[in-house]
Amino acid sequence: MPQFIKTLETISIADVPLVGGKTASIGEMYQELRPKGISIPPGFAITAEAFTALIEEGKLTERIQQLLGALDTNDVAALAQVGREIRSLIRLVKFPEELATQIKKAYHELNQMTGITNCDVAVRSSATAEDLPDASFAGQQETFLNVQGDEELLSACSNCFASLFTDRAIHYRVTKGFKNIPIKLSILVQQMVRSDLGASGVLFTLDPESGARNVILINSSYGLGENIVGGKVDPDEFMVQKDLVGFAPMPIMRKKIGSKQMRLIYSGHGTRTTKNVEVSESDREKQSLPDADILKLAEWGKRIEEYYSKINNKEMPMDIEWAKDGRTGQLYILQARPETVHASRTQAQNETFLLLEKSALLLKGRAVGTKIGQGRVRIIRDVSELANFQAGEILVTDMTDPDWEPVMKKAGAIITNRGGRTCHAAIVSREHGVPCLVGTGKATEILKDSQAVTVSCSQGDEGYVYEGVLKFSRERIDTTVKHTHTKIMVNLGNPNEACKLSLLPVSGVGLTRLEFIINDAIKIHPMALVNFDKLKNPKIKSEILKAVGPYAADPKQFFVNKLAEGVATIAGAFYPRPVIVRFSDFKTNEYANLLGGPRKLPRRLRAGVSGA
Repeated sequence: MPQFIKTLETISIADVPLVGGKTASIGEMYQELRPKGISIPPGFAITAEAFTALIEEGKLTERIQQLLGALDTNDVAALAQVGREIRSLIRLVKFPEELATQIKKAYHELNQMTGITNCDVAVRSSATAEDLPDASFAGQQETFLNVQGDEELLSACSNCFASLFTDRAIHYRVTKGFKNIPIKLSILVQQMVRSDLGASGVLFTLDPESGARNVILINSSYGLGENIVGGKVDPDEFMVQKDLVGFAPMPIMRKKIGSKQMRLIYSGHGTRTTKNVEVSESDREKQSLPDADILKLAEWGKRIEEYYSKINNKEMPMDIEWAKDGRTGQLYILQARPETVHASRTQAQNETFLLLEKSALLLKGRAVGTKIGQGRVRIIRDVSELANFQAGEILVTDMTDPDWEPVMKKAGAIITNRGGRTCHAAIVSREHGVPCLVGTGKATEILKDSQAVTVSCSQGDEGYVYEGVLKFSRERIDTTVKHTHTKIMVNLGNPNEACKLSLLPVSGVGLTRLEFIINDAIKIHPMALVNFDKLKNPKIKSEILKAVGPYAADPKQFFVNKLAEGVATIAGAFYPRPVIVRFSDFKTNEYANLLGGPRKLPRRLRAGVSGA
């Protein structure tokens, strides 16, 4: 009899052909790392043999091959039609009796293990070609949350099997060279972590932009994790110095508090089991994850990377999904897969983009990638408009859904209102080498259709949209040269460029001037923060309050913390190489143009607030 069910206790990384990369990885950690303190929810796999049995039951093999064989995946309309027809065919097939029986039996055993009747579970796809070293398959198939009871589970499994043929999944497989390779789908069924009452997010054991491997990047937001991976919220971002985890008392280098606009929570059962609710203004300004949890996740991420590096006999940066149960406060690892963009890239492949001219700055956002793109704006507000998209245009939308992958790869650049640097759309953008700005806030309002713009992701963590088509240079640089006998060091003042520049074959940072950090990272006049209550201009006061966010009650602390983070980011990126920091004197002229600075410098240069 075919093996339709495997529990996590019996699954290892060797089971990829049977349960797919995602589930094989979870099973491996469940066996090897869970006993060592890394928490993973219990569950079971519905194997690829179950998928085969379902396809054979409906006699669909030949029909699916016919539909896919004649398909041009670059024809968005045809792709949508074929995908829709195949998914409909699969959903109409009734599960073979033995398969349905085994799924129900495994679910009932999970109920007994957890002590919960009709345990709420997540139903996640796991393709047999998923999570390979050069292709993440991120977000290509569907996930169903808060599923309870036998019938809901069978229905979710049917929809999950059908999602092997979403438009984006079909196109992605062709793009990655899997067109003629048989792909099957397994399903991972796991007890839900009540992160709808807590928080969840994504962790990378490297910097996903530069590829620097001595840092850990954690994104976090309130509620279930689909909002972050789907790019629906601007999450918090925490950067940790990896080498110091477990050794230094506070290895957190940097914190960026996102707006976390919505929280995904439970919403009854049936066809719609979750819903988004707005997050209060006060909660938006808070960290969604306390420092103690950041450090624990960083420790787990470091241990998971070390384990996978050991069993693969090479350095293996990881892309990890996690969740925090709001009832118990317990953290859990939900998924761990190899990072695919930088893992196989050598430093000899470094490419540098430099903007040679500037124009009116239209927009800012979080930079994804390090390239520069330009073209005419195409605003997409609905999936039905994708057929109008032309190669080389700048894709502008509220959030970039993975369903749009067929057009993403041919965009000159991508700009979204929402999303963080670890969402599925950002991951896919990196894989295709398309510059992307996420979390811009108002791109769809500020930019206009057919407007010519230049999108620069080459200036650090922050990306910029400029008016017009600007000149820029593009140069491949071989940085594999050995260190010289003479200790060459770099001068660095912008913390956002620290991770990228740390990859150069240098002996450290010869000079970091605090004035540059104040200008690049703080951007508010120091004395305006010291004397905030004495400021007379209500507009400037309002802008400062908006900029300092959760530090509104004590703007001086904003300066202290952000200056410390700026130094820590540079020092952490280059650790253990030395970093020389020069303290700041009172340079009124250098600070004059900062927010809250004097409108006009007096003859006798002085530090303070004049005319603000």
